[in-house]
Amino acid sequence: MHTLLTTLHSKFIHPSLALPYLAAYCGTACGTIEIVEATVHEPRDNLLALLLQHRPDVIAFSVYLWNREETLALVDALHLIRPELRLVLGGPEVSYEQQELWRHPGIRAIVRGEGEAPLRALLHSWQRSEEPQGVARLSLRRADGSIAEGPDGPPLADLDTIPSPFAQGLVDCQRGFVYYETSRGCPYRCAFCMSALDRQVRSFSPARIEADLLWLLRQRVPKIKLVDRTFNYDAARARELFAFILRHNQGSHLHFEIGAHLLDDDTLQLLRQVPAETFQFEIGVQSCLPDSLRRVQRHAPFDQLSHAVRFLRQHSQIHLHLDLIAGLPGESFAQICTNIDQVLALQPHHLQIEPLKLLPGAPLRQQATALGLRFDPHPPYSVLGTPDLDFSELERLRGLSRLLDLTWNQQRGRRFLQMLQSHHGSASAALLALTDFFQSRQLLRFPLTGRGLFERLASCIEHLYPPPLQTRLVEALCADYADAELVSVNNLPDFCVPRRCPTDNPALSTAISHSVDSRLATLRGQGIKLQYLALHLPAASDDDPARPIHLFFYLSGKGRPLHIEHQRLAWPGTSATSRQP
Repeated sequence: MHTLLTTLHSKFIHPSLALPYLAAYCGTACGTIEIVEATVHEPRDNLLALLLQHRPDVIAFSVYLWNREETLALVDALHLIRPELRLVLGGPEVSYEQQELWRHPGIRAIVRGEGEAPLRALLHSWQRSEEPQGVARLSLRRADGSIAEGPDGPPLADLDTIPSPFAQGLVDCQRGFVYYETSRGCPYRCAFCMSALDRQVRSFSPARIEADLLWLLRQRVPKIKLVDRTFNYDAARARELFAFILRHNQGSHLHFEIGAHLLDDDTLQLLRQVPAETFQFEIGVQSCLPDSLRRVQRHAPFDQLSHAVRFLRQHSQIHLHLDLIAGLPGESFAQICTNIDQVLALQPHHLQIEPLKLLPGAPLRQQATALGLRFDPHPPYSVLGTPDLDFSELERLRGLSRLLDLTWNQQRGRRFLQMLQSHHGSASAALLALTDFFQSRQLLRFPLTGRGLFERLASCIEHLYPPPLQTRLVEALCADYADAELVSVNNLPDFCVPRRCPTDNPALSTAISHSVDSRLATLRGQGIKLQYLALHLPAASDDDPARPIHLFFYLSGKGRPLHIEHQRLAWPGTSATSRQP
């Protein structure tokens, strides 16, 4: 018997973690097993041909909210092409509310929850030409069409019984990105999360974790994303693993989902040692309001969380990605704006604002009717309205989130946003002013280039703000644009053209040439190309000769990402000294 384990990723670079674990656990007792990965963007005909060319007897799909509809369409087509083909579904998207799934006649079995044990029992039975009986967390369509529901059962108690898929060569490390887990389950019961159903946190043994991590680090995988729901649920364990990684890392970047409120002093001191571009922490704030957190049974006090985030921002080089949820029960539009202001005040590198998702199996979905939560019945099940928040307000927040992604989260427009915040009195008010302008002109419907974004921001300034403020905002925007991407003096957008340094001033030209030559001297022999742009800003007044010169150096080379440096020079003849901004 030949089995394909497959899934449809949202992007090609995403590798599967579930499929290699399933293959390793099933071993050779279940016939031959092959892993085939694809994406949701490939034409269905191509996917059908890809799967069938392997001549499988069984195809087992790993199903998530981003691939549910495409997977079910494949199941229907495969059943028509080869009715005898046994099709199995597993994964978080099919583990709950299965009744509708059985309307697809090609489905022979559904695995509920953690998949290793039930899938191995199913395939082992089929390999021996038997029907499985009473397998925990397995639902089966019998030969007569009836559905047999296996009993509920606990997940694996000892995770080390799963052979390492890394040691067996089952994990594709050639995409520059690998998922890894050191534990399963979550200590929290957050009502919006399916992890609330896995009440017991189980960890692989320290020896197993270190062996897998060492294998990955020696492969020099560019990015390793740990998918533990709360990596630092045990402070001493997390600290030991952080230290192990720091001792053995050979250039990999590692992403962790952590509870910032759980970071103790010893761990914070250790994290001061993390080199730049090495760790990223994803921290679920979700809400800053104690009552909102209480309603969804999330125990992560914001004061403790914010203390840890401030420490990490001040004393570490760790990239901090913070999350907020819009649409939690009881939260109004104004309260969500307060959340945004409080989290942005922590100066995270990235702030993600996502609408509440009512996921199948999550406790909040079961309470949705009682709480008056209206949500899209199709993936990703986003909230569409609550008693405290209507759709139009959610749409404004969605636009704000998109602008935040285009600006703050991409390190674009920081000076401009800070100036706008000072004018409006809060970050959320400034972002909402931009959002309303962009949405009123449908400027967020389609992708925006970097230049296109800045040009639209300049248009917003022109339409919304009085002339004195316009000047300051535009000049801040010019500096932000030159700091965001390689800009040529011959291809400046219109809003930057008046800020070009004059070319008919010999003293100015000499000062700029001297700075450029000095920087070139430091780069000699390194294979680095230098380009530069000189802008004349900000202005105290239009005829102020003391305006500083802003020099932007663009450093590039083969195999090197673009690096941008920014210097400020005094106008020739003034007493101001050159300095970095």
